[in-house]
Amino acid sequence: MFGATMLSQLHDLDLQLLRLFVCVVESGGFSAAQGELGVGQSTISTQMAKLETRLGFRLCERGKAGFRLTPKGEQVLAATRKLFGAIETFKGEARGMADLLLGELRIGLSEALDRQVLQRLGAAIGRFRQRNQAVQFELISAMPAELERRLLQDQLHLAIGYFSRGQAALDYQPLFSEQQRLFCGFGHHLFEPAEVSLEDLAGCDLVQHPYRFEEARQPFASGPSSARTEQVECSLAFVLSGAHIGYLPEHIAAPWEAAGQLRALLPQETGYHVQFNLAHHRGRQPSEAQVAFVEDLIAAFGADALSPNPSP
Repeated sequence: MFGATMLSQLHDLDLQLLRLFVCVVESGGFSAAQGELGVGQSTISTQMAKLETRLGFRLCERGKAGFRLTPKGEQVLAATRKLFGAIETFKGEARGMADLLLGELRIGLSEALDRQVLQRLGAAIGRFRQRNQAVQFELISAMPAELERRLLQDQLHLAIGYFSRGQAALDYQPLFSEQQRLFCGFGHHLFEPAEVSLEDLAGCDLVQHPYRFEEARQPFASGPSSARTEQVECSLAFVLSGAHIGYLPEHIAAPWEAAGQLRALLPQETGYHVQFNLAHHRGRQPSEAQVAFVEDLIAAFGADALSPNPSP
C-alpha cells in the first residue's frame, strides 16, 4: 500500500519515479537498468531512494546477494502496473473522444411542415449521424410562440418556425419560406364563379390566426370574423366547411384542391410567403453537437438558408 503522503497527492515526479522503479524491476537490477534508462547506477540508486522516502518503506533489497523486491515492493509493482495500464486506457479513450460529439439536442419544429422540408430535415439528421457522435435527439412539434418560450426557458436548443423575431434574447437565421394562398371550400359562394374580384372577398368571413406573426403582410384581411384557430389543420376544417375563406400553406391545400374541395382565390393578388427561421438562444454557448448540426441543416437547406428572402 502506498504511504499516506503519496496517497494524498500524486505528482508528475512520482510517476517518473514509478516508471524508473518498473524499469529497474523488469531489467533485473540497478546496473542492468543503466542502458535502458540512459543514466548511471548512482543516479538510479538516488531516484529509488527518493521513491522509497515518498512511500515510507523499502521496495527492494540490493547488495551482494543481488536484487530482489520486498513484499511491499511486490505490491507496489502490481499497483503501479495497474496505474500505468489505467493511464494508457485513459489516453486511448481521451484520443477517441477528441472528435466525438456527445450530449443531447432538443429541437422544436413548427406544425404541418412541407414534405420537402421534412426530407431536408431528415437529410440533415442523416448527415449528422455520419459524424463521430453519440448524441441523443429529441424532436417536438409546437406553435411558434410555444417554441420561442421553450427556447427562452432552455427547454430547447434549436427551433424551426415562422417566428415574430421580436425576442431580443433569440437569434434568427432564415432557413426556408412557405407559400400561403387564400382559399375557399366547396359550397362557398365564391367557389363556382368564373371570375372573382377583391371586392367579392370584402364581405367574406376570414379565418383568424392569432399566432400568425406574418399576418400583417397578408395582402388580404377582411372585417369581423367568426372563426379563430391556431392550428393549420383547424383552418383547413373551417375552409372546407364552405362557410369561411382562409389562408393555408400551399402544400397543405394541394391535395384538397386537386380533389375539387378547395379553390385558390386570386392567388397572384392574395398569395404571399412566410419566412421560416432557425432560432436559438443568443445567451447560451452552443455545444459542439449543436454547432455541427446547424452546419448540417444549412448544408441540407442549401441556398434557401443563405438568402434573407428565399425563393418559394
